[in-house]
Amino acid sequence: MKHIRTIVLFGATALSSAAFAQETLYVAGYSGDFQTMFEKEISPSFAAKHGVKIVFVAGNSSETIAKLQAQKGNQEINVALVDDGPMHQAVQFGLCDSVAEAPVYGDIYDIAKLSAFGGKAVGVGLVATGITYNKNLFEKNKWPAPTSWNDLTDEKFSKRVTSNPISGTFGLNTLVMFARMNGGGEKNIEPGFDAIRDKLAPNVLSWSASNAQLAQMFQNGDIDLGVWGSNRAVALKKTGFPVEFVYPKEGAPAIVASACVVAGNKQPALSQAFLQYLASPEVQAKLATQGFGPTNRNAKLEASLAQEVPYGDEKLSKLVNLDWDTINQNRAEWTKQWTRTVE
Repeated sequence: MKHIRTIVLFGATALSSAAFAQETLYVAGYSGDFQTMFEKEISPSFAAKHGVKIVFVAGNSSETIAKLQAQKGNQEINVALVDDGPMHQAVQFGLCDSVAEAPVYGDIYDIAKLSAFGGKAVGVGLVATGITYNKNLFEKNKWPAPTSWNDLTDEKFSKRVTSNPISGTFGLNTLVMFARMNGGGEKNIEPGFDAIRDKLAPNVLSWSASNAQLAQMFQNGDIDLGVWGSNRAVALKKTGFPVEFVYPKEGAPAIVASACVVAGNKQPALSQAFLQYLASPEVQAKLATQGFGPTNRNAKLEASLAQEVPYGDEKLSKLVNLDWDTINQNRAEWTKQWTRTVE
């Protein structure tokens, strides 16, 4: 009888341990201040509600996609958060599962809705690509604030402009916009290359792949203006440096921070719940503190924060979507051409 009682007690202990074993959700996303905010402001509420531990896997978009490809068939990451260009690649590679229907997705702006990603991802944050300029310097020289992509080609800015090369999103967006403005576009990129080589390149001091270096060039007085993201401009402005961000009249390419449930991951139900959580108005407002405009039209921002991000009908009307399927098919060849003829 004593022996039987021991077995029963052991079985009860094992069942109890299994019942209270905490599940883990691995979320991949941007590093730096974003990770700090995410772990402090976003993860805890979901973790407490669902009784799950959330582990943040930091990396840029390219690094995250590389991890998903390397782990295909044995995925450790449950939810991935990357820029829309890489996200379209992830969808094409079969790395994202279909998004389960939920009411919250009906409140997402068209530029970030599920159909933009073939039902495999949803946009959770907006960044505009536009022109950042040194406000004090422009006022000192009595120059009007830039309003057009063509302002970057003004001769008075010779060697006073910067941008990412084509390997960076801002540089790629610049190429596409100059193509569109000169009779081409994603499916006819040559007019863009011609304009970059003949009109923009003579004004560029350096094609900087580093956003930190680009900020340093502004602070050192090496440049007057450059192509940059709205979030980057706001971050520099918060240091006290007098920059302003402009949405060019021809349109500001949108960078859509996008999230998907990783195909074949071990926590599909929790992953779907977390995706819905990211799309909620409350979380959208928190993402805005890191420079991401809300994609949920019901998100409410304080006035000062609303000025810093793509928010409201006026700003969103200036955002333009790019044809990422065409871009991703041609980007390797465009990169070779850029290296040969632009840099």
